[in-house]
Amino acid sequence: MTQAELAEKINYSDKSISKWESGNGVPDVYTLTQLAQLYGVTLNDFVGEQAPTEKEKRMRGTMRGLHVWIMLLSSGIVWLVATCLFVMMQLWLPGREWWLVFLYAVWANAIVLLVFAAIWKYRVLNFLSVTVLIWMVLTSAYLTIKFVARRFGVTSLDALWMLFLLGIPLQILECMWTYFRARSRRLKAVRKMTKRKGVKAENEEKLESEKESAKVGLTKAE
Repeated sequence: MTQAELAEKINYSDKSISKWESGNGVPDVYTLTQLAQLYGVTLNDFVGEQAPTEKEKRMRGTMRGLHVWIMLLSSGIVWLVATCLFVMMQLWLPGREWWLVFLYAVWANAIVLLVFAAIWKYRVLNFLSVTVLIWMVLTSAYLTIKFVARRFGVTSLDALWMLFLLGIPLQILECMWTYFRARSRRLKAVRKMTKRKGVKAENEEKLESEKESAKVGLTKAE
């Protein structure tokens, strides 16, 4: 296929094709997609990127498995520390509500998983970790206040359950934040697509301008 034939098929000038071939210019993403469709290949193949090999796929699976093991190991350390604290406090001051340590361990574990989810971009784990963190912090606070108040002889804590009402707006805010982040990602994708269409329209205008210039040149030559 000549440069002129290719230019006609994708609505470009042969000068642009010549620039691409000589390395003096680079087509935009939309044009690359057109060229890939024209030659019957994928965009990745067209720009020289190879599809993931079986070895690379196994490597990705191995990395995901490694992430899981790291999170499990970190969670195990959190619960080991909690168990050690429980045993020591039970030996030092027996008869107290030291089992609350395990409630604190739940939301501490949620913080650890939240950090890993943010690093490795696990959105579902991120959402679940924040949810567990919200409600377990409130539960820990409720039970701690209740047992401490009982130690000091305070019994009028009938309205303490209202502490859990704080979790409702926090949970709503988390859902809204998750929704807006997902929507922001979709809007970015739409902007990229719109930009590509704008580049295509600009290229078409340039092509028409070049055609008009060529016609004027032929007219003068005649």
